[in-house]
Amino acid sequence: MIEEVWRPKIIFSLDRRQKLLHPGKSLYRVLLDSVTLSDESVKFQIIHEENKVLLQVEIYEIEGNIFRLKIDEASPLRARYKVPDVLIKEPTTQRLFISHKEAGILVLSSANEDYKLQVTANPFQVELQSKGETVMSMNSNGLLYFEHLQPPPSDRKPTAQNEEAALFVQEKQEDLGLWQEKFGSFLDIKAHGPTSVGVDFSLHGYEHVYGIPQHTETLLLKNTSDGDAYRLYNLDIFGHKIHDKTGIYGSVPLLLAHKPNRTSGIFWLNSSETLVDISTKAVHTPSRSAAETAKQRAVPLTDVRWMSESGIIDVFLLMGPTAFDIFKQFAQLTGTQALPPLFSLGYHQCRWNYEDEQDVKAVDAGFDAHDIPYDVIWLDIEHTDGKRYFTWDKQKFQNPRKMQEHLRKKKRKLVVIVDPHIKVDPSYTLYAQAKEKGYFVKDRNGKDFEGICWPGSSCYLDFTNPEVRKWYADQFAFKTYKASTNILFVWNDMNEPSVFKGAELTMQKDAVHYNNWEHREVHNLYGFYQHMATAEGLIRRSSGKERPFVLARSFFAGSQKYGAVWTGDNTAEWSYLKISIPMLLTINMAGISFCGADVGGFIGDPEPELLVRWYQAGAYQPFFRGHSNMESKRREPWLFGEKNTQIIRRAIKERYVLLPYLYTLFYRAHTAAEPVMRSLWIEFPGKMETFDVENEYMLGKQVSYSVEFELNIFEIPVFQRGGTVIPLKTTAGKSTEWMIDISYELHVALDTEACAVGELYVDDGHSFQYLHKKQFLYRKFTFHKNVLSSSLKAVTHQILSCLKLFQSSQTGDSSKTYQRDQKKDKLGDWEVGNTWSVCIF
Repeated sequence: MIEEVWRPKIIFSLDRRQKLLHPGKSLYRVLLDSVTLSDESVKFQIIHEENKVLLQVEIYEIEGNIFRLKIDEASPLRARYKVPDVLIKEPTTQRLFISHKEAGILVLSSANEDYKLQVTANPFQVELQSKGETVMSMNSNGLLYFEHLQPPPSDRKPTAQNEEAALFVQEKQEDLGLWQEKFGSFLDIKAHGPTSVGVDFSLHGYEHVYGIPQHTETLLLKNTSDGDAYRLYNLDIFGHKIHDKTGIYGSVPLLLAHKPNRTSGIFWLNSSETLVDISTKAVHTPSRSAAETAKQRAVPLTDVRWMSESGIIDVFLLMGPTAFDIFKQFAQLTGTQALPPLFSLGYHQCRWNYEDEQDVKAVDAGFDAHDIPYDVIWLDIEHTDGKRYFTWDKQKFQNPRKMQEHLRKKKRKLVVIVDPHIKVDPSYTLYAQAKEKGYFVKDRNGKDFEGICWPGSSCYLDFTNPEVRKWYADQFAFKTYKASTNILFVWNDMNEPSVFKGAELTMQKDAVHYNNWEHREVHNLYGFYQHMATAEGLIRRSSGKERPFVLARSFFAGSQKYGAVWTGDNTAEWSYLKISIPMLLTINMAGISFCGADVGGFIGDPEPELLVRWYQAGAYQPFFRGHSNMESKRREPWLFGEKNTQIIRRAIKERYVLLPYLYTLFYRAHTAAEPVMRSLWIEFPGKMETFDVENEYMLGKQVSYSVEFELNIFEIPVFQRGGTVIPLKTTAGKSTEWMIDISYELHVALDTEACAVGELYVDDGHSFQYLHKKQFLYRKFTFHKNVLSSSLKAVTHQILSCLKLFQSSQTGDSSKTYQRDQKKDKLGDWEVGNTWSVCIF
């Protein structure tokens, strides 16, 4: 959410510099006599043929089919930024061996000999082969670009022969933004000069690439040859445009490439502004047929060029070979999705703003009066005392503790907003403490950076500082956050960070953070760090016993460890409902399963049919929240007539009945890095007709959702896959906590062999006892030869004690479960299957 304020038009000098200054051929060669081997890596130097700057290259093999390439200056004037805290640990490496060496060629073999890396010396190039097949190559187009650190122009001797030439060089540097750059009235002083890096990768045999969220774009990434590159730069964009490559709130520099027999990935670990250029073409190679050697066959080739404003080149090549292998490899590096508390998978009701305690109670009562389940009501910025976070408006919320106790008795929760900007007010305790301790981001002159945000003049906490994060986490302690209770959870908004009237509505790049790093280095990490500190604060307030729930708008690789994200300020239009599907699928591919889009659209007033359809879609997405702007009309689910209330009620109740399955999927995401919401190609990797499908998706591997607006509005196009067992609750309750004692039901849809399998995970839904004490139940169900078997995968206490099996047709159950006829073309149609229901008491 953001006011409509001036936004300058930005010219991407990074893109211009690398494309205009690069000659189009590689200027680097390997110094083969510099090669050294150790148990951890292979290292060697490369030299730029013109400026003679040496770069240090390091190649690592990491357990689990991952290769890492790092390129840094051999002798920089000062250390370059290396992204900390995103990797969960320093990866375990395996020794690489030199299997072949000749003039200009160095071949490295992996420990299991499945992979080889061929390093070509002149020009420098690395080719990664799997069992003799080239999977990808680096710098095969010669686009390696590395701006080395230099002293300022005034400290250098003139390189031109005369003053006229010197003036031309200076003007060219200023034009390309090498040492300073203007954004409207804002001047970005680059104290350390130009430091951008870039390199190209060629993906052999691939024409389908995905990932690099967050953009309001199609699932399948597009060629950028004739237009703008995809930009990864976290920005507060109110009402973001559809089909735009501009970066919005979050950035995960992970790209996936898929072809029928392999999936590969590139993880570009850099937190500065990053551009990604994609070009797919067909290349002709000799036929493998010995009898037709003269024939040529067209093979797709996708070139991906990464360009970042600063830092080093630190890239992980994820070799799969399956999509699920990629997900595990990425999680091995950045962590898995945190297991959310069960209540957070229920329905959330939010608005900017619920006005006061009476409004909160009235909305809460409305859900009960209309028999609609919900778990959480949210408070936006107006609940605070003048936009001072961790406070309450004394007139509107006179007794917030009593209000929370009222919600607790109803077995519901409260979420409040806590943004990163702090009102400049010496009487505001949080500001005064942070000011005294020096915890704010500085401007380039060493003073506290001040920008305009919701409270007016604001300073911004420097979450890149671990001491600040610890202090911030302590603010959530019950004794410090007055009138907070253990049913209060947190929403981090505006954490790109948003700065009104700033260049692109964000912090100036020459602002200074912890350890004297400029904001340009850490920009895409800022929200990640606030998310981290907030989650830690909620865990700490319970002495490490309770799971947190934190929703953040800005995110980076690894944000999955801290909670949920959403797609930001969408609009109440059909096109935004449609684009939310590929946006969420892409975020799931990047490791963040707990994501959603605001139901109904944040901006504007949805027509009733759109709102109803959005509820039906949101009910089958990981994070399920209705939210709206203060300028929009009230839109609680019962305000659109009885017919629409009935349909919305049914959709939300279907969500609650589905929670056992959804919670089990989140356990799989947490333990095995399997995305909750999946593109069809992930489940059907050999079916090319699925590779660009974005109006259908899978919840896990068992349930499919299709966006089909022409259906009867009473129907939700959700189908069960043949051969699966889905655990459900037999009915919905007022909230998740009301459903603890409601019995379970299994829906069994048989495949063509009359078999089915499924799983159920159950724990207490809120604590870390599942982790620390192994207190959980994990059952596997198998239906074979007309017998349902239940095996205990892991258990320390018995939750379910009795199974009763009956065929749904014998009980008059009118519900239908669907399965796919695998024999039909294009994956077949969904057809009614032989359905069994199992009640578990």
